[in-house]
Amino acid sequence: MVTRPEVDYEAVFRVSPALAILLATDFTVLDMNDSCLSLARRRACDVVGRSLFDVFPANPAAPPDAGDQGARVLQTSLERVMKTRRRDFMPLQRYDIELVDRPGVFEERYWSTVNTPVLGEHGEVRMIALTSEEVTDFVRAMRRPGGGGEHSLAQHLQILNDQLRRAHLEQCETTSALREAVVRQRRLVYEASHDLRNPITGLLTELEVALSDPGTDLQRILRTLLRDAERLNDIVADLLDLARVDSETHDDERLIDLVGFVSEELDRRHPPGTAVRTRLDPHVYVRASTIRLARLLNDLLANAERHARSTIEIVVTADPPDAVLELIDDGPGIPPEDRERVFERGYRSEEARERDPGGCGLGLPIAREIAQEHGGRLYAAEHHGGARIVLRLPLVSGRCP
Repeated sequence: MVTRPEVDYEAVFRVSPALAILLATDFTVLDMNDSCLSLARRRACDVVGRSLFDVFPANPAAPPDAGDQGARVLQTSLERVMKTRRRDFMPLQRYDIELVDRPGVFEERYWSTVNTPVLGEHGEVRMIALTSEEVTDFVRAMRRPGGGGEHSLAQHLQILNDQLRRAHLEQCETTSALREAVVRQRRLVYEASHDLRNPITGLLTELEVALSDPGTDLQRILRTLLRDAERLNDIVADLLDLARVDSETHDDERLIDLVGFVSEELDRRHPPGTAVRTRLDPHVYVRASTIRLARLLNDLLANAERHARSTIEIVVTADPPDAVLELIDDGPGIPPEDRERVFERGYRSEEARERDPGGCGLGLPIAREIAQEHGGRLYAAEHHGGARIVLRLPLVSGRCP
């Protein structure tokens, strides 16, 4: 068994060749290692308890493009560490050092600095560890002939570091968005698998009954199997359509008379168990894919039919700059807190699950994404005595050919 040796961390801190400073949360010095004390040409008792910016003040005689920028950038980094409780990598920075034996005289210096929070047991920042490597010789060696002023290498590096910081933030945002998308996809796969299992279980059960009992009513079983197969087909169609929404572009758009389009789609549907009333204003035109718009409308109709008690009302109006299509049912309605959630992939309220246990919660999300594809909006609006789903698409002036 290997015995782990005891480590004297204070001794390691002292002899580190990099500058190391421990700061309190108000940026006063708690301790400095030997390299830092040597640079400051001070003893620990002379710096502990003093502000970092008193120990290393800004150079008042620095060029206008530098000025007290080093101190300001360092303070901003320390404040960022306090706010985010995360390590902050500073860009290469000019921070001149005052000569102890010549007060008011500063030497031009360049540093690469990292500020790291030291967290307490409850996640609070207890102190900040500042570590810095001097890169003055590198900057001087790489500086272009005749450089200096606003065109110095240091300033170019500063600009590059700022660009890298922004790129890093954008990458973090993109990574976060991708992570959320993966989580949504995994949740969708789980929900879809659950929804597919119900009709599959029904199919298997009915087939086992039919095989084990020769005297069973085959017509009844076939009707049950047909319903389960239709449900499977609907779920698979939803998943395929969702994949198309995520991956395809649609270039089959044309000018559509929304009133005529709604009337034709209603004629194609089997007679529903609820009455459908319409209020259709003429001369309402949109530009859209007929296939996509038909899918959207039929998803809204299917949703309304599932929840309506007796009546569905369809309204088409022009509200410039929008063409407006509304579906209103006299069902239980949508609580205010669920008006956005019903458009989340896979979300189904308790009431929806009771009314249609086989649903998979993809109809409204697909409808919204189709609306957005066409520059429109789909949302649940306030309505007393039922649900009101509103589609707004850009209104087009013209006549259908």
